[in-house]
Amino acid sequence: MTRAASVSRRTFYEQFESKEQCFLAAFDMMVAHVRDSMTEAARAVEGWEEQVSAALSSMLQFFAAEPDLARFCLIEPLRADPVVSDHYRETVTEICEALRSTRPDTPRARRLPASTEETLVGGVISLIARHLNAGETNRLVALHPQLLELVLAPYVGVEEAGRFAGHAA
Repeated sequence: MTRAASVSRRTFYEQFESKEQCFLAAFDMMVAHVRDSMTEAARAVEGWEEQVSAALSSMLQFFAAEPDLARFCLIEPLRADPVVSDHYRETVTEICEALRSTRPDTPRARRLPASTEETLVGGVISLIARHLNAGETNRLVALHPQLLELVLAPYVGVEEAGRFAGHAA
């Protein structure tokens, strides 16, 4: 690993306690980058649905442009040792909590179970990972309407989510 990075073992271990610590540092850096890009995209538009759409679009565009990094963020942590996979799960939980905190204040959204965001985030990750595993990174951006409808439906209803996702396509 150090040879591939053109770094001496000594230099590597001066920076990181282990390979796992290096992986976690890189993972956290990538997650922060994707999260910041999504947040910036969402801030550029008005309306909750539009913000969700912009954030999803930003994430899909990044993953389509950087499929190796997408695999690094979404697939490899689950294949890693327990320290890394546990960290990944904690990160996904944080993402779920962030989505939950942005729920629109509507009667429909207030009645949703606490597990709604976990289900949605898991579904989004699963669909993206399936395309990554199939080598279909060129189709990631095209997932936008489908993922947008998936995410919006519990909050605004299936018909409205489909209508909005159709306009966002």
